[in-house]
Amino acid sequence: MLLRTDLLFGHAALRSFICVMSMAVKRPLIATRIGLASALTLSCFAGACQKTDAPPGDRPEKDKDRPAAAASVKTTKSPAKPSDDQMKDVVIKTTAVAGPIYMLEGRGGNIGVSAGQDGVVLVDDQFLPLAPKIQEAVRALGKGDAKFVINTHWHGDHTGGNPEFGKTAPVIAHENVRKRVSTPQQLRGEVIEPLPAAGWPVVTFQQSASLHMNGEEIRLVHFPHGHTDGDTVVFFTGANVVHMGDHMFNGRFPFVDTESGGDPVQYAANVKAVLDQIKDDTRIIPGHGPLATRADLIAFHKMLVDTIETVRAGKKAGKSLADLQKAGLPEYASYGAGFIKTDVWIETLYQSLK
Repeated sequence: MLLRTDLLFGHAALRSFICVMSMAVKRPLIATRIGLASALTLSCFAGACQKTDAPPGDRPEKDKDRPAAAASVKTTKSPAKPSDDQMKDVVIKTTAVAGPIYMLEGRGGNIGVSAGQDGVVLVDDQFLPLAPKIQEAVRALGKGDAKFVINTHWHGDHTGGNPEFGKTAPVIAHENVRKRVSTPQQLRGEVIEPLPAAGWPVVTFQQSASLHMNGEEIRLVHFPHGHTDGDTVVFFTGANVVHMGDHMFNGRFPFVDTESGGDPVQYAANVKAVLDQIKDDTRIIPGHGPLATRADLIAFHKMLVDTIETVRAGKKAGKSLADLQKAGLPEYASYGAGFIKTDVWIETLYQSLK
């Protein structure tokens, strides 16, 4: 299905392909973003834009037979939001990845940037106080300000800058991201308040969408019930680069947000699905950690499979959570150096697995 319309984003003339949005999202977008100087092309992939009236958090019918997400892991709190004073010391590091693609590191999730002849696309935007520094780093690439922002999921270290960047660039995300950033959320014992309306995605999709900029198709693909229920992996098809969002914590145990529909087993399956689609020389921007290769993603996937099976076997043998935590995961001890410690990862698996 291909629709063409003369909708214009007044801040830039773009030729772009994005998924057809629901009317609830389309109306405010049309009201605030229509201009008179260029054409926006909207494309819809099979099943991508079916109308849904499900309330926030409801699963699609095909997932009704899946087990409910595991109980909240309460061993640690969610990542603390850095104070403004801490933000003052953050330095934004820019790394050239391939072609027009760059990775920005600061505080929070890694940012992907496509900066080319058509302008700038941001993938995630960290915390709001860092927006001026991120803008400065983007402008240093010489292609102007962001024209689009893509959110890989709803967590604040990936969407916190939305209210600032959303003033001039439409935010694109899976429909569940809009549901979650626009309503209060529970996250590991904390209540996360909604983002200001200026930070909500104005373009949403269900399965996949494409943005055609800077000489390539930028494909947005939803991978269900992995890190959360609203994850998007971004494929820069021409540059041979993938932004994994938090479907990859390079060299570390991941945080799987079971309260937001995440599931460790499906997470591992999603990572395998990405591996099956990319090339040996594909460069990978992880949600957290250094720039990665396919070999790094293979190692990360092996860790997921091995640790899932270790905990599953132990639980089946009647071992308690305390028993498994005491035994640890010696082969993957180094993976516990990040935010998610070994005992927390074991608990996440133990509570999630049957």
